[in-house]
Amino acid sequence: MRGSVYYQTAQLTKVIFCEGLKKSDKVDPMHVNFNKVSSYKSMESYRNIWNNFFNYLREHWKLKDSILISSVHIAAYMDYKIEYYPSKLYLGKISSALGKLETALHLYSVANFKTPIKYDFSIRLKILKEARDLKNVADNYHNRAYDKPMELISNLLLKKHRLAATIQYEGGARYEGIGIIKKEQLLGYKLDNITDSKKGVIFTKEKGGKKGEILVSTSTYEKLQKYIDKHAKFSIKRAYYAKDIRDTCDKLGIVADGSHGFRWNFAQRRLFEYGKASYSYEQSLLKVSSEMKHNRANITQHYAG
Repeated sequence: MRGSVYYQTAQLTKVIFCEGLKKSDKVDPMHVNFNKVSSYKSMESYRNIWNNFFNYLREHWKLKDSILISSVHIAAYMDYKIEYYPSKLYLGKISSALGKLETALHLYSVANFKTPIKYDFSIRLKILKEARDLKNVADNYHNRAYDKPMELISNLLLKKHRLAATIQYEGGARYEGIGIIKKEQLLGYKLDNITDSKKGVIFTKEKGGKKGEILVSTSTYEKLQKYIDKHAKFSIKRAYYAKDIRDTCDKLGIVADGSHGFRWNFAQRRLFEYGKASYSYEQSLLKVSSEMKHNRANITQHYAG
């Protein structure tokens, strides 16, 4: 499907929206209007989420044709949203909207192609259930730090994913800070006064355009430097990285908390390091919040539990 995000969601709205439908028709799998939408308010809510999702796909996947959306994209988007602690209500709305998107794409495909494309976005329900069961949402607390982060990291399938996870674990960066790292972002070495050790310095730009340095071990910095010297830049795809983490967690019998779990590990370890360096708890919270590119100490308190 060609066109802007808003044009494509408009076309999909046309095939799924039908005013004044009977509820019995919408829930009857044998009826032509099964699973369609008849409420203007609901349709507006679904379409707003579709617009956000399609913009995400363009930015992170370079995918501009909505008919090419697959379950991999659905899982990646929900993991992306969960990373920033949505409310239970909002995450449920996202899941519902993606379910309606599956129906809309199916209807569009049937109407426009001799051989319709098959869509299965049921992964959204599994991810939604996991998030709710783990209370992985804004109005509940769930400690997302991994119990054995190094075991998980060492078992990731791809070498560059192991390096990315290590950078997050050691430096506390969000995915946005490590998805692409260029040579000019490597700032050499400096002394970490908190642990009295030499660290490698990486300049990152993360959520909301927040910029700053993260510190990693010299061995991790050297691995990153060698990778960039060979490949011109360090680059990973969010969805493949998330899938590698999820699959590895399943293999090891570990609860999957995405790449953000390594950031939780960093926060808890760094608070302990500040405490050992004779900082008060309140001072430690402020310092770690700053290192994690947050503005408020109580954000780090959430990571600390």
